[in-house]
Amino acid sequence: MTGVYNPLLVCLSLVVAFLASYTAVELSGGLNALASAKRRPVWLAGGAVSMGVGIWSMHFIGMLAFSLPIEVGYDVSVTAASLVLAIGVSFIALATASRGALSWRRLLVAGTIMGLGVAAMHFTGMQAMQMSPGIDYTFWKLALSVAVAILASMAALWLAFTLRASDVENLVVKRLGAAFIMAIAITGMHYLGMSAANFAAGSLCLADAKLDANWLALAVTAMSFIVLVGTLALLGFHTSSLSISLKRANRQLHYLGTHDALTNLPNRQQLSRRIAQAVADSARTESAFALLFIDLDGFKSINDSLGHGVGDDLLQVCAERLRQDLRHTDMVARLGGDEFVIVVENAAETSSAVAVANGVLRRLSQEIVVNGLPLRVSASIGIAFHPHDGADADALLHSADAAMYAAKQSGRNTFRVFEPQMNHTALKSLILQRDLHRALSDDELSLSFQPKFSVASQSVTGVEALIRWRHPELGEIAPLEFIPIAERSGLIVEIGDWVLREVCRNIALWDAQGLPAVPVSVNLSPIQFNVPDLVARIDALIVAAGVVPSRLMFEITETTAMQNIEKTSRTIEALQSRGYAVAVDDFGTGYSSLGYLQRFRFDQIKIDGSFVRDLDTAGNRGSALLSAVVTLARALQIEVVAEGVETESQFRTLGELDCDQMQGFLLSRPMPAAELPGFLSGAAKRGVVAERACAAPAV
Repeated sequence: MTGVYNPLLVCLSLVVAFLASYTAVELSGGLNALASAKRRPVWLAGGAVSMGVGIWSMHFIGMLAFSLPIEVGYDVSVTAASLVLAIGVSFIALATASRGALSWRRLLVAGTIMGLGVAAMHFTGMQAMQMSPGIDYTFWKLALSVAVAILASMAALWLAFTLRASDVENLVVKRLGAAFIMAIAITGMHYLGMSAANFAAGSLCLADAKLDANWLALAVTAMSFIVLVGTLALLGFHTSSLSISLKRANRQLHYLGTHDALTNLPNRQQLSRRIAQAVADSARTESAFALLFIDLDGFKSINDSLGHGVGDDLLQVCAERLRQDLRHTDMVARLGGDEFVIVVENAAETSSAVAVANGVLRRLSQEIVVNGLPLRVSASIGIAFHPHDGADADALLHSADAAMYAAKQSGRNTFRVFEPQMNHTALKSLILQRDLHRALSDDELSLSFQPKFSVASQSVTGVEALIRWRHPELGEIAPLEFIPIAERSGLIVEIGDWVLREVCRNIALWDAQGLPAVPVSVNLSPIQFNVPDLVARIDALIVAAGVVPSRLMFEITETTAMQNIEKTSRTIEALQSRGYAVAVDDFGTGYSSLGYLQRFRFDQIKIDGSFVRDLDTAGNRGSALLSAVVTLARALQIEVVAEGVETESQFRTLGELDCDQMQGFLLSRPMPAAELPGFLSGAAKRGVVAERACAAPAV
């Protein structure tokens, strides 16, 4: 008994096979791109059901396309079993194609299992017809159909694995081509297996369910289309979501690559691009722009003493303040550490960049509260202009950096516009930073001492230790030049320890010579003062030298004292409790807050030389300012020392104001340590050495 094929249903089976194959390829790609491991089993199971329904539908429609001259039906349970086989085969295919590397061995094993499964599904489906007598198969055709199923399965696995990545060129076209090849192979296997079936004359179909083949084909086709198209739609939505997520991730990665993670400001890479763009725009429009190189003053001491957490919070606040009042055409970026750069567009006039610099200095100088701690920082700013000071980003940054170093050397909390000679200064700073390490070990550093005198009797009341550096090639290097370098390089603490050891060694030498026991003042830098174990560190050095604490006075500036008021109070109390005296240096150049004098309980105030110079130039006004300080200090039982006394008229005015002590070139310049014993010996013979100097009354 022979049957015939319905051409329409045959074509329909090919379409379903193509749709199922394309769905399989898309599912493989979707599973490969799935980010969540927890969702993978769900997607794998759902994909297997969808793909299995598609393959089974193609097979079933192909069965329905075959018509015998007898009424044909299909057993429901056996047909369902063939569907289960199709889903199982699809699960194996998707699991193999979407995970790991596809070795030849893995391809052979998985392809064989999948091919045998497809063949089993096909012949199980044919068994659902329950023919009597049973279907007789031509062996070579049956074997050939099984071989085709295995080879087609291997090809399908390889194509699905190869095209699973989303970065393949012309991906959609290649996946469509692969789906077409797979569809031809699957339908070819099916119809080859059908041709192997032989139906005996007078055969009967014993299956109960005898439905109209055309209607059943339409129903199965509709169901498979709904499942497959629904799956593709879901994959499309998932792919779209992945695409959106990928774009979002790419934007985030680009942002992270071009912005500083701490402050969210553009980083060095983005700054270089912006400067390059500004250079191009400047060449096209013949306009100028400026770079402001900003370095925070005193940040390292805050970071070292209060911790990186406080330092990071401080940087974030400073970054936010730098953003304020900038034009939309300007940009502020963080280079790293405590360094920032502002690009000021259309800065044809120097005044426009200067205005920005003044605004930055004003905003950064305002008090910042971090974790309840009131902090203050200032900034040194270097300004460079394109094209005058540099033709590209590197040259401009170098010039602005050199100008910033000049601002540091000018006293900080100010700005400087680049000048060509600043390059030499910047190069010299690099040389000094390199050689400062050697200076410590090669005894290039030395101490000088400048005496302090009583205004009333002109007797010696103490001396101040001043560090000196004689460079073997550059000669004498001023402290104002190398101390900031030591602070930036982290050597200042080690240098401070050296100074204290040298002071103690000289004190022991003077005592051995029977010289008057004058106190010695030692300056503490902001970084030294904020070292967590400062007092213990000083105690260890003093005890090792055998010097009594009352012989030492430590001087700090107003700015240092005000960085962390609570910590300053605790440190001063700890030093005084051990017998050391503490003085505030350069009073009048920082906060000039008379109210804090009572809180800190200093033993001595050193009035800055600018106040003393005003005695000659500002007349009564200068005297009134100094008189107010002296009056308040006397009420608080704090001694007052006037620095920078150079003229007889200044000396007389200080006497009239009842100032306690003075220091300056009028009575003595700083002298090397080797000359001080002779000076003290001569002063003792003349009876002009105070028996106990700098001793503030107990408070």
